[in-house]
Amino acid sequence: MPPIHAVRVAATAALLLLAACGRNGGPAPADGPGAAPADAGEVNLYTTREPGLVQPLLDAFTASTGIRVNTVFVRDGLLERVRAEGERSPADVLMTVDTGNLLDLVDNGQTQAIRSRVLEEAIPAHLRGGDGHWFALSLRDRVLYADKALDLDAFTYEELADPKWKGRVCIRSGQHPYNTSLIAAMIAHAGVERTEQWLRGVKANLARKAAGGDRDVARDILAGICDIGIANAYYVGRMKNAEPGSEQHQWGEAIRVIRPTFASAADGGTHVNISGAAVARHAPNRDNAVKLLEYLVSDEAQSLYARANYEYPVKAGVELDPVVAGFGAMKVDALPLTEVARRRREASELVDRVGFDH
Repeated sequence: MPPIHAVRVAATAALLLLAACGRNGGPAPADGPGAAPADAGEVNLYTTREPGLVQPLLDAFTASTGIRVNTVFVRDGLLERVRAEGERSPADVLMTVDTGNLLDLVDNGQTQAIRSRVLEEAIPAHLRGGDGHWFALSLRDRVLYADKALDLDAFTYEELADPKWKGRVCIRSGQHPYNTSLIAAMIAHAGVERTEQWLRGVKANLARKAAGGDRDVARDILAGICDIGIANAYYVGRMKNAEPGSEQHQWGEAIRVIRPTFASAADGGTHVNISGAAVARHAPNRDNAVKLLEYLVSDEAQSLYARANYEYPVKAGVELDPVVAGFGAMKVDALPLTEVARRRREASELVDRVGFDH
């Protein structure tokens, strides 16, 4: 982690610890105003998120509530693990990145429904399950990286297929979950046939093979390989806040960010993916699991998501990192995330059918 970024994380975590007495409580508040019980038990978190990205939030949660968080980092195979553990699973909270991964847990019966006024008031309806089985905690908007020299103020995802961009577009693999999610949303808005035509147009405009990572898009714009590309916004926060003079800082300084919208959608919103969580089906510490989820949508926790991870908070009114704030206001595509997830298989098959990655 770059030094400036590390200082920001440490400073924000310290502020959270100092502010621990004033957070949203769970369904069973601690005895006495602002007092955390000496031993309020524990909660077991299974997460696919890198531990360093969530640990400051978990430390602050423990300081506030007295509830110990036992974290198990599961890089791959979270669904398979909890399914194999069955009723003996110690998991209380299941946390993932990507809508599809979270909804796979729901669809396979590994979550349980909860009702929480705190969660329902903090998270917009299209960013949580209507049945209380899952909740988005932060947003990852899929945006346009553009050469700073270009005269662009607005963009639609459909424009990526415009022939004027032939040989000027960079993007990572179409089979990456970030892109299958975007393609799935396009299918939901425009249908499979029009989306196939669009994807063939995007492929025809590629400056290089669809490969690498999102930050490679910025790198290749700086190198003059391409002029525009699609990537996640939070990487720009990481790059622009990297050590001045470093390669990543140079990549970030070479681009500007534009939040595209779907021309085929009436609401004109930007596509987002999420990090999110659910209460495990056999959670032995269910009440503490609910308290943890409620804390993660508190102002303090949402601010840490925004300032340490450069992700967009799900809760309105939370202060953003200055770099992310510089991208302007974001209007999220109103398409339910469940509809996006439902189209993932079609999107993946479409990527293969048009030979997008070849």
